[in-house]
Amino acid sequence: MHVDRTTTRPAARRWLGGALALAVGSGIALVGGTGTALAADVNNARNAGFENGLANWACSAGSGTAVATPAHSGAGALKALPAGLDNAKCVQTVTVKPNSTYTLSAWVQGGYAYLGASGTGTGTGTVSTWTPDSPSWKQLTTTFTTGTSTTSVEIYTHGWYGTAAYFVDDVSVYGPDGGGGQDPDPVVPGTPAGLAAGTPTTSAVPLSWGAVSGATGYKVYRDGALAATVSGTSTTVTGLAADTAYSFQVAATNAAGESAKSAAVNARTAKTGGGGGDNPAVPKHAVTGYWQNFDNGAAKQKLRDVQAAYDIIAVSFADSTTTPGQITFNLDPAVGYTSVADFKADVAAKKAAGKSVIISVGGEKGNVTINSDASATAFANSAYALFQEYGFNGIDIDLEHGINSTYLTKALRQLSALAGPKMVLTMAPQTIDMQSTGTEYFKTALAVKDILTVVNTQYYNSGSMLGCDGKVYSQGSVDFLTALACIQIQGGLDPSQVGLGVPASTRGAGSGYVAPAVVNSAIDCLTKLTGCGTFKPAQAWPTLRGAMTWSTNWDATAGNAWSNAVGAHVHALP
Repeated sequence: MHVDRTTTRPAARRWLGGALALAVGSGIALVGGTGTALAADVNNARNAGFENGLANWACSAGSGTAVATPAHSGAGALKALPAGLDNAKCVQTVTVKPNSTYTLSAWVQGGYAYLGASGTGTGTGTVSTWTPDSPSWKQLTTTFTTGTSTTSVEIYTHGWYGTAAYFVDDVSVYGPDGGGGQDPDPVVPGTPAGLAAGTPTTSAVPLSWGAVSGATGYKVYRDGALAATVSGTSTTVTGLAADTAYSFQVAATNAAGESAKSAAVNARTAKTGGGGGDNPAVPKHAVTGYWQNFDNGAAKQKLRDVQAAYDIIAVSFADSTTTPGQITFNLDPAVGYTSVADFKADVAAKKAAGKSVIISVGGEKGNVTINSDASATAFANSAYALFQEYGFNGIDIDLEHGINSTYLTKALRQLSALAGPKMVLTMAPQTIDMQSTGTEYFKTALAVKDILTVVNTQYYNSGSMLGCDGKVYSQGSVDFLTALACIQIQGGLDPSQVGLGVPASTRGAGSGYVAPAVVNSAIDCLTKLTGCGTFKPAQAWPTLRGAMTWSTNWDATAGNAWSNAVGAHVHALP
C-alpha cells in the first residue's frame, strides 16, 4: 500500500529552448521597439486576463481551466496542472508585424512556470524564460524580434512534470499592432441552465448546474438572497433548517457583470432523526481492519466472516470512474458472493452487531482525482450514493496519489453534510504523509478534525523515519510506532484520532511487520508510559483510539493471531 515516487525537476535554463519549446509564464507581454513602447504599440494577446474563460487558448491534455481565484487582476486567471508525461502547455497564436520587436510578459504563481514564444523567424525561432515555485504573483518577461516574413507567433506557458499546478494572468504581447484585433472586453455571460438539487440532509442541499461559456464564477441564491459564490458548477448550501422548503437559483458572472438568475429549483431538507440514525457508534478504543474485495492469495472472506474483534471494517476498495472525483463500487465475484443483495445483507448484519462498515478509497493503485469544486462535489455525491445503496456508514481515505487538501476538505465536508453527524471518517496515510503538518494529508486531517474519527497511519513499507524527538527510527519496532504517532498528536490531532496501522502477518506487507506483542507494547507506551523502548513520550495519552491492520484476510490466513491479541488488548483499555 505504499509507492515511492521520484520527481525530477529542471536543473538549468538550458531546457528552455529548441525542440522542447518549454512554455513559461502566467502573463505574457510583448513590447515593440527597443526598450520603451511606442505610442502605437498595443497588446496583441487575446483574452489576456482569462476573463473570457479559455477563449483563444488551447491547453494540452485538458490540463488548463479558467478560475476566479487566485487572480492577479480582474475576475479570471489560468490554472494548469501538469500530470504524468504532460507539462500542461497552454498556447495562443498571436498576429504580429514582420521586422518588429515585442515584449512578452505574464504574471505567474504556484508551481514551476515557463513563458515563451516560438516561430519568431529570427535566431533559433524561440525565446523563453521561467521561474521555480512562487507562492505569490511574479512577473516573467522576455523579448523577441520577428523575421522579415513573420506574421504570427505562438506564445505559450507550461509547468514541469510532476510539480504543482501553476497560475497565469495578465498576459501581454506588447508591440506594433499585428492586425489581429485587440483583446475584446468580456460580455455578460448567459443564464445557467440545468440547475438541479441532490439528496438533501437535515441541514444542507447539494446543487449542480450546467457550465456557461465566458463565465468566471457563479452566484447561488437561496430564496432570493445570495447564499454562495463559487468558481465551479456545483456547491452544497449548508446551515439550513430541518424539514423546510427552500427555493434556489444560480447566476453566471464575469468581469462584465452578472447574468439573469436561472429558473428556480425547490428542495425540502430532511426531517430531524434521519442522517444515519441506524449507524452504530465507534467505541472509545477501536480496532480497524481492511476487508479485501479481491483475491490476492489471502484467505477469502465474506463480510459475515470478518473477525468479531474488528469495530471498523473498511471495504477495499471503491473504484474511480471517467468523471473526475466520482467513485463507484464493484463487488468482485472472486470473493464468493452470489448476489449484491447478499453482500448488502452482510453489511446490515455487521452494523446491527455494532460494527461500522465503511468504503475505502484509494490503495496503492487507486487514483481518484479531487482537485476542483466540481470533482469535490462529484466525490461527495457519489460516495453518499454508495452509502445509500450499500448501507456504508462512513468512508476511509487511503489515497496515495496526489492529494489536494483544499478540495479533499471540501469533498469531505460536503459528504458529511449529506451523511449526517454519525458518519465515520478514517484515513490511512503513509508514514511520509504524516511527518509534518505541512503535508497535504496532514493538512486535510487537521482541516476536518471536527468530523474525523481516526487516522491509522501505515507504519510499514516505509523504511526509517523521524520521530517527534527528531531522531531516526527503523520500522518494525516499538520506537517506530510510538515516536511517529507522537508527531500526529503534537501536530494537533486529538489522541482519540490516532491509531497504529500495521500488517496482520509477514505476508500482509513488503516490510514493517511487527509481532502483535510489539503492537500491544506500543499501545501501552502511548496510553500508560509502560512497555516503551528507547523513546518515551513526555506524557501518556490514555484516549488513544487503537490500532488498524491490513487486512482481515491476511489475519485470517495467519490464524487470527493479530485480531485475537491486539483486538483483546485494545478493547481492554480503560
